Amino acid sequence: MTQRKPPGMGFESWIDKQIREAEERGEFDGLPSAGKPLPGAGEPLEEDWWLKKKVREEEGTAGLPPSLVLRKEAETAKARALAAATDGEARAIIEAMNAKILDALRKPLSGPPLNLMPFDVEKLVRERKGTSRTDR
Repeated sequence: MTQRKPPGMGFESWIDKQIREAEERGEFDGLPSAGKPLPGAGEPLEEDWWLKKKVREEEGTAGLPPSLVLRKEAETAKARALAAATDGEARAIIEAMNAKILDALRKPLSGPPLNLMPFDVEKLVRERKGTSRTDR
């Protein structure tokens, strides 16, 4: 944990000392981007750069109605559950998704009809076992 700046020491020298000590401890060794330039460094920023970045991060769900976003989440959750390492992990993923679906059914979301019902957890676990090469 970082210590407080000692009284009478300038911020710049205190920060430089913290960085130097961290380098000596090797805390900056092996970072994934070590020796590589920062993405976009030196390029001019567009006026709405942050908005475009957010849209890329949302993988196309930005601007979609909540009901369609939930459908996409359900599809992703099912795929994650089928690929889960254990039955318990698969059940946890599906139970969390079912809670979201039930909430949306109780308090309808805006957008097109949800057309989604909670998953049958046990059926999905059996399906997962049928698609895996070994019983886990």
